[in-house]
Amino acid sequence: MFLTYFVAVYILLQSYRQIIFFTNIMTNHTLRLQAFVKLGEFFKEFCEYTNNNANISSQNEEWLTQFSELVAYAKHYNGWFTQENIIFSIDNWQKLLTKSHLENWLNNYNLNENSQKTVALIMAGNIPLVGFHDFLAVLLTGNKALVKLSSSDKALLPFISKYLIHVEPSIEKQITFTDGRLENFDAVIATGSDNTARYFEHYFSKKPHIIRKNRNSVAILTGKETLEQLEALGEDIFRYYGLGCRSVSKLFIPNGYKFDSFFKAIYKYNPIINQAKYANNYDYNKAVYLMSEFKILENGFLMLKEDKQYASPIATLFYEYYDTVDTLTQQLTVTDEEKLQCIVSEGVTNNEISFGQTQKPKLYEYADDIDTVDFLLKT
Repeated sequence: MFLTYFVAVYILLQSYRQIIFFTNIMTNHTLRLQAFVKLGEFFKEFCEYTNNNANISSQNEEWLTQFSELVAYAKHYNGWFTQENIIFSIDNWQKLLTKSHLENWLNNYNLNENSQKTVALIMAGNIPLVGFHDFLAVLLTGNKALVKLSSSDKALLPFISKYLIHVEPSIEKQITFTDGRLENFDAVIATGSDNTARYFEHYFSKKPHIIRKNRNSVAILTGKETLEQLEALGEDIFRYYGLGCRSVSKLFIPNGYKFDSFFKAIYKYNPIINQAKYANNYDYNKAVYLMSEFKILENGFLMLKEDKQYASPIATLFYEYYDTVDTLTQQLTVTDEEKLQCIVSEGVTNNEISFGQTQKPKLYEYADDIDTVDFLLKT
């Protein structure tokens, strides 16, 4: 009887410990989620202040001032990081960092499956906050982030991390930035080019990893697009100067397609040529094409070149004619699936993205179509 009593007490204690363990997990998760919601509110306040040129009068006054100065001077660290593009990125994130959006996203997963680990994040620096989704996923799944920043984007994420720690001090233990050799980590998420990916795959072969390579986005035109759709396509092409994997770098057009409507629709984006780095690329690539006697179409700020490749240079958009939609769809969704991030079209493919929406991904739209949260929970 004594033994039975002892066993019952032992079982109760174990159950109690499990309850405490899972309660702590969910409490910590709630605190982290609330911190990101507050960050979203801060982003929203910052965008409203910037867009309306309003006076800062809130408890975040000092933070808003510091962030405003950081954004204003960001282009000195990276000439492609204009204030407009940084604010565009921040504005997208403020719309996603809400309690409902975050909960709806994470409700698809069992966060109790996670065993805390340190995840090394090797960030890219091609567009502002390009690695923020990985950072968000690592922290909200209860893991620690060991972050190695790109030399092209060293200021934004550290500031954001300081704000998160300000609103939720317990997060400080979850974030480490390093400039040196990565050590003492359990898994890695690395983003780079095809060349760096080969190095990453060799160097991190013994660790669970996600290694991202070059990807591009394309648009399929049928000739039936409205002026509004083609104007929206300009956003997919020119946002971030075409430097992102979600930037449209190539058009697929039907035989006999005329570019008159396209050029008319995108003319509103002509001020992009006033950006010095973009203009330099335009002039250089135009000279190369002319010297090589390539046939190009151009309007003073964008060149169109017929080419079968997906990755076009800055200020250039490749195009290719197609015979049938079915054949093209087979090529893009099966044969070349791993080369592409987004397909922009209207009523052509099942996984298409609407015109003007490539640079506004949802929380559940993962880079390279690899579910980051699932990877983190099962590693």
